[in-house]
Amino acid sequence: MAVVNKDEIKGKYDQAAGKIKEKTGVMIGKKHMESEGKAQNSKGHMEEAWGKTKRKVSNVVKDVADKINE
Repeated sequence: MAVVNKDEIKGKYDQAAGKIKEKTGVMIGKKHMESEGKAQNSKGHMEEAWGKTKRKVSNVVKDVADKINE
């Protein structure tokens, strides 16, 4: 069962916020803001990947426990 965890949600949030910040920086000509947005977007991708990894490991552990208890 694919239950999204807080790391995945935070990752998606940071990706969206980063994209907005990056595009705003481009529109108003602020390189620093653009760079911050790119960094936040990258951080979001890493957070989401970490969350997915945790979820997959949790699912495997649950499956093993279910097999043991059969």
